[in-house]
Amino acid sequence: MNDRIELNHDVMLGKAVIRGTRIPVELILRKLGEGLAEAQILDAYPRLTRDDIQAALLYAADSLANETILTPSTS
Repeated sequence: MNDRIELNHDVMLGKAVIRGTRIPVELILRKLGEGLAEAQILDAYPRLTRDDIQAALLYAADSLANETILTPSTS
């Protein structure tokens, strides 16, 4: 796992956050999905860096790549 993402039960109940903050990866992804530009996110969250945003995207991609999809049996 990349060194910018932290999973700690004592921080945001274990949600993936940017290390040293309480900013969830999910929040960054939602803001990007809503169409905010990277610069807008950085302005809104001054503790974030471009590298943090990239780490959030990589974390999400890795999470999806390792996702197991269960499909119902057709029999």
